[in-house]
Amino acid sequence: MNLYIFNETADNAAVYGIGTYIHELTDAIRNSSINVNVVNIMTNNPKIQIEEIEGVRHWNLPKPIQYQVKTGTDKKIELYYRNVVYLLQLHMEGKNDLVFQFNYNLCGKLIDELKRVFCCKIVSVVHSSICGITIFDNTNRLKAILNEEQHDVFGKSMKKLLLHEKYFFSKADGIITPSKYMHDILSNCYGIDSKKISVVPNGLTDMTNAELDMSQLRKKWYLPVEEKVVLFVGRMDKVKGLTYLLKSFSKLLTRYPACRLVIAGDGDFKTYAKEAQLACAKIIYTGHLGKAQLYEWYRLSDIGVIPSLFETFGYVAVEMMMNELPFVATATSGLNEVADDNCALKVPMLTYSDNVEVDTDLLASKIMYLLQHPDEAKEMGKNGRKRYLTNYSSESFRRNMLQFYESFIPYPCRK
Repeated sequence: MNLYIFNETADNAAVYGIGTYIHELTDAIRNSSINVNVVNIMTNNPKIQIEEIEGVRHWNLPKPIQYQVKTGTDKKIELYYRNVVYLLQLHMEGKNDLVFQFNYNLCGKLIDELKRVFCCKIVSVVHSSICGITIFDNTNRLKAILNEEQHDVFGKSMKKLLLHEKYFFSKADGIITPSKYMHDILSNCYGIDSKKISVVPNGLTDMTNAELDMSQLRKKWYLPVEEKVVLFVGRMDKVKGLTYLLKSFSKLLTRYPACRLVIAGDGDFKTYAKEAQLACAKIIYTGHLGKAQLYEWYRLSDIGVIPSLFETFGYVAVEMMMNELPFVATATSGLNEVADDNCALKVPMLTYSDNVEVDTDLLASKIMYLLQHPDEAKEMGKNGRKRYLTNYSSESFRRNMLQFYESFIPYPCRK
């Protein structure tokens, strides 16, 4: 099989979840019989570059030069996609058993062009969804928009985007979703044939380091020994529920002042800094961290919190389980599947006709409970580690993905 994995490097997701996924996938299958290529489109590179790194061929294709094309935006994108396909056709080393794998949901026109030129199969991996980042975990509202029951400006504009996304999924020969939740969304709401949807949980390479000295780490990060550390990891974005965590943390401080909130991630700092101004002396904003530094925080923290309004999967939950960190999480979407009751305390979502929210009092009380019951929290951390090894290790991910790819063989079309 000749596998081409598309990645759009201009998107923030390439730095976070999708970037992690592609790295883990190429690591997992690089020593298999699959010829692996990563096609980075919309890059900031000034010229086309093709290089091989540890057995994986990387294509870096620059953004289009906008001023040279005097036409509409949609037409520019179509022309760009046509040139991408032309370059692939020109420089491919093998054109048999072609599989093109997409990690973004709005590339339907690129799929059309690939199918026009090549005998190939298309795989779509569902990392996120338009409904997830706008409607959140509110399937009733999603169905109302798709059924044209919501006639306001938001409903009309959303339906257009959702239909565009549905068109993309309908073009795929196989769809990988990391959670049963997204399987059901695609099948029940988008009307995608469930036979071409496979649930394959993501996996992560074990990077935990049990030999790290906690006292030395606290000195390194200037943390008082007596303070408990509550950790949030992710973008400062509405869908991540950080507003609710900041409100909960302010409430928590009145009852448990010997704790500190660490927010590891970048984003709209000004907006979130205003949410908890009175508690600012108790909050650390680290910005985006490299893996080594981030994993130090996983090891020295006492409690993790994932207050997301929507998650297709939930890499942060897996990282916390890997590092034996007990956590509190919202019972939302795919995150609710990743985190079970043995390794996390869950907060139910409050769902309304046009919104979803998190109960900040309940979130604060769950965090408080784990801080006050360290033995129980420690046991939950150990359970999380076991769950990671069983379900979300890189070995498990490799096995499941190779099984998925094998389902495309024997290939129905050869040139």
